Amino acid sequence: MLINNKSIAIIGGGPAGLTLARLLQLKNAEVKVYERDFNEHARVQGSPLDMHEDSGLAALRKAGLLEEFKKTFRPGADKTLIMDKQAKILFSDHETKPDEDFGAEHFRPEIDRGPLRKMLLESLQPETVVWDSHFISMESQNEGWLIHFKNGTSSYADLVIAADGARSRIRSYLTEIQPIYSGITMLEGIVSKEYAPNINTLINGGKIMAFGNSQNILMGQKGNGDLGFYASFKADENWAINSGLDFSDSKAIFQWFKTEYSDWNEIWHELFKNATTPFIPRPIYAMPLDQSWKTKPNITLMGDAAHVMPPFAGEGANMAMLDALELSEHLTDYHYKTLEEAISEYEIKMHKRAGKAIKESLENGERMHSDIALSTMLEFFNGHRLS
Repeated sequence: MLINNKSIAIIGGGPAGLTLARLLQLKNAEVKVYERDFNEHARVQGSPLDMHEDSGLAALRKAGLLEEFKKTFRPGADKTLIMDKQAKILFSDHETKPDEDFGAEHFRPEIDRGPLRKMLLESLQPETVVWDSHFISMESQNEGWLIHFKNGTSSYADLVIAADGARSRIRSYLTEIQPIYSGITMLEGIVSKEYAPNINTLINGGKIMAFGNSQNILMGQKGNGDLGFYASFKADENWAINSGLDFSDSKAIFQWFKTEYSDWNEIWHELFKNATTPFIPRPIYAMPLDQSWKTKPNITLMGDAAHVMPPFAGEGANMAMLDALELSEHLTDYHYKTLEEAISEYEIKMHKRAGKAIKESLENGERMHSDIALSTMLEFFNGHRLS
């Protein structure tokens, strides 16, 4: 096996990095995950993830974790309401969608990021994850890399795999290609269900997508009951800076919402008026569809580090976990004669499917922010049973 007696460093302990570590350890590989968080409890994990049958779930199945996932996912969290700006429900699958339908093409079970991370961490060998390891730089040494971290430590690896997200600092060691702004910005907030009782009753543990005036409100309920929500709209790339808004000032954000979403029903006010601050502006980026780079034998990229994409097709985490699955198979396939050959084949396949997913996400983003978004999305949901 090509990675026999090779030390592998995965930079980043998100779903992709941890999944890859699990899959490689099942093949007896020597692997460490270097994660910038101080420990597994250092950061509140973000919005829930929906797992797709041929990507995220396929990776978990290969990792031997599907049964554990079934104990941890949130039945019913993928149920959806499509609403207009007046909060009128125009589509609902709450009464028709099964809570559990594993193996079905369009079943997309949801899981909170925290429980997913915990499940993956517990599947790894002790001390696989090296916490408080904020990547700073690395330099060529022998046939691999000497990696330097912010805490003053350094570590050598024969192979470095970047799973350090959309702002990857390792990406520049392979390519200068940068993501491009999509034209859409999302303003993220969180509100306790007690302070948004009307919306909480409507969402009923699932998701809401509301459309009007080329604007969206997109939201889902977390495992603890909190409502995570986004105001999504077309804006200049530097909107967050040029707006002059203080995203820690709840009154200012509430006033902004009332002005910009002026003809939306007042039921939506309880989200913005009572949210926990700060709000987080998220300009949405995507990698070029045709990106590529010259393969190296001792470094590669996966997940958002390789192909950051808009969230409008739910493919980000799923593509990242499929990266983990495919990369693990290429690195442990006796068919390849060299690591460079194995990595090259992985990257070719990854670029092709990621480009397709990015294109789909960008097209969905345009549909969702058009002046006919509501009718388009209703036609889509009624014609294709997706979560």
